[in-house]
Amino acid sequence: MMDWNQLLCAQRLGTESHGNADPATGRSQYHKDHDRIVFCSPFRRMGRKTQVHPMTENDHVHTRLTHSLEVACVGRSLGVLIGERLADRLPAGISPFDLGAIVQAACLAHDIGNPPFGHAGEYAIRDWFRRDEHAYLMQKLTADERRDLMTYEGNAQGFRIITQLENHRFEGGLRLTHATIGTTLKYPWTSEHAGGKGKFSCYQSEKAILQEVAVALGLPELAPGKWARHPLSYLMEASDDICYAILDLEDGIEIGMLAYEIVEPILLKICGGDRDLLALEVAAAPSVRRKISLLRGKAIERCVQDVANTFMAQYERLMNGSYQGDLLNDCPLGMRQGINEAKQLARDRIFNERRKIEIEVGSFTCLDILLDAFCNAAYQLKVAPQMPFRMKRVLDLMEYNAPKREWELYETYRRVLDFIGGMTDNYATYLAQQVGGMGR
Repeated sequence: MMDWNQLLCAQRLGTESHGNADPATGRSQYHKDHDRIVFCSPFRRMGRKTQVHPMTENDHVHTRLTHSLEVACVGRSLGVLIGERLADRLPAGISPFDLGAIVQAACLAHDIGNPPFGHAGEYAIRDWFRRDEHAYLMQKLTADERRDLMTYEGNAQGFRIITQLENHRFEGGLRLTHATIGTTLKYPWTSEHAGGKGKFSCYQSEKAILQEVAVALGLPELAPGKWARHPLSYLMEASDDICYAILDLEDGIEIGMLAYEIVEPILLKICGGDRDLLALEVAAAPSVRRKISLLRGKAIERCVQDVANTFMAQYERLMNGSYQGDLLNDCPLGMRQGINEAKQLARDRIFNERRKIEIEVGSFTCLDILLDAFCNAAYQLKVAPQMPFRMKRVLDLMEYNAPKREWELYETYRRVLDFIGGMTDNYATYLAQQVGGMGR
C-alpha cells in the first residue's frame, strides 16, 4: 500500500527544501506550486495554442489555456472532496485544501507540453521522424532515443518543461514538490512501455528524474522504468475528461457546428436527477449561452460527485497500485453513458469538420518546414567540419536554446524540439513562412 506521508512529499525537486506552511506568505508548499506554474512562460503561451479548433477567429472558443484553467477548477473541487473524506488518514498538518491545491496545480500543468496545433502537432512531429528519408539523422542514436523522437508525446514534454526547462534550467526546473510532480504523471513510464497508443510521460533525458520522484513518493515499480500512478493523478485525469467531454460540445455550438437541441439531451443525461424540473429551468433561460452555462454547471457538479464516490470505492486498488483504467469508466451508468455520448458526438461532428481538417493538414506543412530547417542544422553542427552559413543562421534563431557541438546528438534534437514544441500556433506559422522563404 502507498503511504500518504510519502505521497504528499513536500520536498522540492532540485533542493533540500521541506516543510508545508510558509508563515511569511500564508501559502502551503502546494499553493506555491500552483503559483509557479501560473507565472511560467509556457503556461502563458497556452493562450495561443490549439485546444480543438486551430487558429479560430471566435474569441469565445477554448484555447489550451482556458481549458487548463477550467480543468484546474474541477480538479481543485475533487481534491478537496477527497481530502475531506480521507481526513482521518492524512498526515498531521495536511488539510483537504492541500489536496485540492495539489490536484489543481497538476491540472494547470497537464497540457503544458503540447506543441503548436494541438494533437495534430504531435502527429506531425512523430510523422517527420518516422520518414525513411530522415533515418540518416538518427543513425547514431540508441533504439530508446529513436523511439522517443518517433513517438513525440506532449505528456513527456510537459514533464521535461516543469522539471528541467523553466526557471532553474536543468537544475530542477520549476522546483515543484514531489507530490505535485507525481500527480501530473498520467503515464509514469518511459517510451518503451508506451504500448499501442504511444502514451508515456518521460523521455530518456528525464529518466533519472522520474525515478527520483517515484522513489520519493513511494510509487510501486511495476517494471524497469515503469511505476504505478499517484492516486491523485486519477483525479487530474478525470477533471480533464469531464471538461473536454462537456466543453467540446459547447464550443461546437458556439461556432455553429452543432445545434443546441442535439446537445441538450446529452447534458441532461449527464446531470441526472429530476430532468423534467431541470428542463423547465433551462427553458426559462434567455439565451443559448445561458442555457449551456446552466447545464454545464449542473453536469460538472454531478460528475465531480460521482468521480469522488468512485475514487473512494476504488480506494484500496488505487493505493496498492493495481487499479487500471480511469475513474469515469467506473462511474454510475447514466453519467458514464452521457459522457461517452458527448465524446462520440464530438468525434462525429466536430473533429471531422472541414475547416479544422484543412488547418490541421496545413500544420503538417508548417512543422515540416521548421523540422527540416532546425533538425538538419542540428545534425550539420555535429558532422560538418564547418557549418554552412544558412545552417548557422538557422541555429542563431534558437538563441539560448541553440545546441552546442560537443553535446550528444539526442540532446541536440531534444533542444530543437523544446524550441519548436514551445511555439504558439501563430509563431510557428510565422516562423515557417520566414524560414521557408514565404515571408514578407
